[in-house]
Parts: sequence; structure tokens; C-alpha cells
Amino acid sequence: MTTSPAVWLVLALALLAANLPFVNERLFVVGPQRAPAKPLGWRLLELLSLGALVVLLGMGLEARIGQRHPQGWEFYAVMLCLFFTFAFPGFVWRYLRRHPPG
Repeated sequence: MTTSPAVWLVLALALLAANLPFVNERLFVVGPQRAPAKPLGWRLLELLSLGALVVLLGMGLEARIGQRHPQGWEFYAVMLCLFFTFAFPGFVWRYLRRHPPG
């Protein structure tokens, strides 16, 4: 796999993983269903966990392509901000959208 498809794969998976906690009611996607709804704390914990998995996947792809470069704290701060930005559509859909009464 060359560099360009690997980058697009990681970005697509990050976009999917960032919105996943907001579109389902199961704990960590496969766990028991929470009734009536998961609290925001669970969703943020899932968001951070899925973000860590995306970083690990990116590191694995980078190591597979070539030499893995060490990253400083700046990389992780930018990754966290990007992941929160990717999660914005799911957050809006879950918390800011007008739900029908009932």
C-alpha cells in the first residue's frame, strides 16, 4: 500500500470512528445497549478510545509502509482536535437536532 491510500484510509476510518459513539446506544459499539440513552461521559470515553485505536492503526500502516517516525506532543494535540472536529456532525445529530416529540 502506498502512502496516499493509507492516508485516505486512516482519515475515512477516523471520520467513521469519531461519529460512531453518537449514532448508537451500545457501549463501545458491541456492548450492552444502554436504556434510555448513554450519558455524554460514556460517549466521550468511547470517542477517546476510538481515537486511540485510529492512532494505533495509523502507526501500524506507517510502520508497514516504511520507517515509523517518533511523534511529539504536538502531533497528539492536533490529532485530538481533528478527531473532535470529525465528531461534530455526530454531536449535532445527537444533541442539537430537534427530535420529534414522543
